[in-house]
Amino acid sequence: MGTAPHILLKAALEWHLEAGADEALVDGPVDRTAAPDLPRKPDLPEITAASADLPGAAAARREAVTRAQACQTLEELKQAIQDFDGLAIKKTATQIVFADGNPKAHVMLVGEAPGGDEDRLGRPFVGVSGQLLDRILKCVGLDRTGESPENALYISNILNWRPPGNRTPTPAEIEIALPFIERHIALVAPKVLIFCGGVSAKALLGRSEGISRLRGQLHDYHPRTDGIGGGLAPIPALATYHPAYLLRTPAQKKAVWADMLMLQRHIRDTALS
Repeated sequence: MGTAPHILLKAALEWHLEAGADEALVDGPVDRTAAPDLPRKPDLPEITAASADLPGAAAARREAVTRAQACQTLEELKQAIQDFDGLAIKKTATQIVFADGNPKAHVMLVGEAPGGDEDRLGRPFVGVSGQLLDRILKCVGLDRTGESPENALYISNILNWRPPGNRTPTPAEIEIALPFIERHIALVAPKVLIFCGGVSAKALLGRSEGISRLRGQLHDYHPRTDGIGGGLAPIPALATYHPAYLLRTPAQKKAVWADMLMLQRHIRDTALS
């Protein structure tokens, strides 16, 4: 049988008396193990699409639109982005990361933003996730080093500058940079687009759903910025998971493979090759 509770309580009191604790200092019990209350930090302002409406961002956006509209070649566009000071991340990046691959390719892929390896080498998707992307696309006959438009690939990002710490681009940064990538797409005029990751898919499709809802189907892409597309017809666009996400969540490779097979069927059925 266990010891009665009143006997345990009596023994505990006797132990405290022997230790010299013979006076109660408060009227009620005190939890000595509870974590102390810390001063509450003030709520940080939520970053939303409304951030792009701030006066500085609005002016930068207007300048980006004007610069992008004036570009008639990829070389002019790259120089326009290089000369544009409306994005603070330009100051912390090592160099511009404009594009890689064959600009005559039928398929163009757009990611989110450069990472550390891309910032160092000046080309998109060259790190571990980029190597995974290359392997995936080669399985469906696409290669950034390909010479013929049918099997070549052209790659760029929403942002051409690495955000500090590889953080996700803010809504304001995306909105400011959007005219440049839309003009980039218009100048390349691909027959199919791949939007790699939720940031690029939502920004370029003008949608709010997550990537898990946007993937697995073909969308019609058209530029959201007036005067950027140059009369370009809607382009079929496939959204899929970013390879960096696949490295963290290998189980989603099956979903990406299904997306790539859909892309391959579309290319075959529409006789792009």
